[in-house]
Formats: sequence, C-alpha cells, structure tokens
Amino acid sequence: MNEQKSILVADDEQEMRELIRAYLERENYLVDEANDGYEVLDKVQKNSYDLLLLDIMMPELDGLSTCVQIRRFSNVPIIFLSALGEELDRVQGLRIGGDDYIVKPFSPRELMARIEAILRRSQPPVSHPQQEEMMFGKLRIDVKGRSVYVDEHEVTLTPKEFELLHYLAQHEGQVFSREQLLNQVWGFDYSGQERTVDTHVKTIRIKLGEEGERIKTVWGVGYKFEGEP
Repeated sequence: MNEQKSILVADDEQEMRELIRAYLERENYLVDEANDGYEVLDKVQKNSYDLLLLDIMMPELDGLSTCVQIRRFSNVPIIFLSALGEELDRVQGLRIGGDDYIVKPFSPRELMARIEAILRRSQPPVSHPQQEEMMFGKLRIDVKGRSVYVDEHEVTLTPKEFELLHYLAQHEGQVFSREQLLNQVWGFDYSGQERTVDTHVKTIRIKLGEEGERIKTVWGVGYKFEGEP
C-alpha cells in the first residue's frame, strides 16, 4: 500500500501481539499495541488509527465490551480475533459493531487479506460519482456524511452495515447473490463466509425497523433493495 496505515493490535498475550506486529510491519503498516480493553479505549481516544485488531478474551474489559464503548464515539473499523469460532460468537461480534471476525489460529495471508479488504472498503469510492443523499419513504441515506436516518431519527450502523445498505440502495431492484455482495462490499472472496452477509442484513433490518423491510430476500439467490413501498 502506498500510504502507511496505522493499526492498533489489542491482545493480552504478548507473543501474539509480537507475531501480528511482525506480519504487519513486514507489509509496511504502522503498529501500536494494547494488552487490555481499558488501554484500547484510552489509545483510541488519544490517537487516530485506520483499523483495530481486537482480541475478545482480554482481562479487565473484554473485546466485545470494548467494541460497544468504542462505537459510542468512533466508527474505526474493527476486526475481532478470537479462539471462539461458533456461529453465535461471530454473530454477536458483528452485531455489536465489528466489521470482521477471524478465528484463531489464522494464517498471515488470511489476516493480511482481511485487513486489506476492510481498509480498501473504508476509503471513499472513486470509481464513479454518486448521490450525496438518497431518500426512500422515511429512510434517508446521507452518503457524504455516512449517516442513516429513519423518520429523521439517526440510526447507528457500523461502517460495513452502512456500506452494504448503500450498495444495495445504489442498485435498487437489482438482485445480488451473497457471493457478489461479499466481493463488492467486503472487497474479498470470503470462501465459505456467506453467512456474514445474512448476519449484516438481519442486523440492518432490525435497526431500520419497518424501513428495513426494503431489503428483500430472494430465495435461492440473495438480496435486493426495493425503493418503492
């Protein structure tokens, strides 16, 4: 990558932090470290990071609780690292504001690919001009401000939830498979990770209430967005 990106690695195991730091620095990332949730909160409030790698099983304040607090003041992308690989664990991590979830042990190539995909998608799109604001009934998508409103009440979405909603709304009426959405929104071929899309769609629907019903399930295919009532 041409511009150095800064990443905060939070894990209570020093060996794991040092291992990840070695991977990241080899790829020219700037790396900072934290060993518990409270240190993460302090550093995120004082410094600007492009991404957080957040271990879930940390002492004092665990990764999930740390993420909840961070989402009150920051939309910095967060990738959870965890030895807990059950679907419920992944769903919980994504639902509270995580952008991705990697199960330990993981390969350096997978970690780098996930990081690059999220950093790539967190940049403003430059391929074509887009509307600054989109309106669908009571739903308003402020593209420039990366904000969403229902009946003029702001709805808090994670960066990835916003990107998924925006992408579907941009292509109103078009049906996308889960694989297509993974490639277009996540920017990476997540082999076997189609459930990630389902989890994000479910969470967006819950947060948007009745307006969330605009995201339609096309059985056997994937999803589409309907702008008309």
